[in-house]
Amino acid sequence: MVAAGPAWAQGVVGAPTPWGMGLQESGGPIKDAIADFNTLVFVIIVAITIFVLALLGWCVWRYRAEANPTPSTTSHNTLLEVAWTVVPVLILVVIAIPSFRLIYYQDRTPNADLTISVQGRQWYWNYTYPDHGNFNFDSYPLQEDQLPANQRHLFRLAVDNELVIPVGANIRVLTTGRDVIHSFFVPALGVQRYTIPGRALETWMRADREGVYYGQCNQICGTNHWFMPIAVRAVSPQEFERWVAEARTRFARAEDPAPAVLAAPATTDTVQIAEARR
Repeated sequence: MVAAGPAWAQGVVGAPTPWGMGLQESGGPIKDAIADFNTLVFVIIVAITIFVLALLGWCVWRYRAEANPTPSTTSHNTLLEVAWTVVPVLILVVIAIPSFRLIYYQDRTPNADLTISVQGRQWYWNYTYPDHGNFNFDSYPLQEDQLPANQRHLFRLAVDNELVIPVGANIRVLTTGRDVIHSFFVPALGVQRYTIPGRALETWMRADREGVYYGQCNQICGTNHWFMPIAVRAVSPQEFERWVAEARTRFARAEDPAPAVLAAPATTDTVQIAEARR
């Protein structure tokens, strides 16, 4: 995949940027909805901040000692107490309604085009495509010296085997954990779901533009927590079908018969390397 990098290097890149401000650029409808809700809350926060600062400034000026040598003893103003109780409640209602809609929208899709199973493991990811022959593969982070010079900034984000999806497809994501709780989190696609041992959770995602969308496990899951980056590559439907045809052979399961000759027995070095990667 490293050697094939230039051929894949097209489209947007959803990743953190140095001195970035705000949310990552959206790659799909879920992140669009999150960005809209973020803007709404930000506007409300700015309005409240300006109002409180203006009110504080007016009180300081209006009730300064020179203008009020005898302080007012007014208290228990019914109108004020009703206002500062009702107004915050109304603000919370304005925030709560779109918040609940967003949570429901993020939860799952009734019209999934394909399903992908995501399993968090210490400390890497395992992906399965049950709709395409049930092949699965592991995804490990690339080391810095494995990346081209112009992609060194993607260290701790780039992986050897990316999760490939077709553009415009609603992807049902089923998450589970094998050992401890992990978290499948891709900011640019607006997807985040825990992977919990013994439980299968559902969510969904969709990429509307070709490109690579990076994420990481955002659950502190152990010593090598940083070894769990996520790379989701969105390609055209035609390119996705070609990738699936190649992946079925490339990631053939051990119990499947070999297409030509039997695989050679594993050497001691091979076993040691496999154990080390685990």
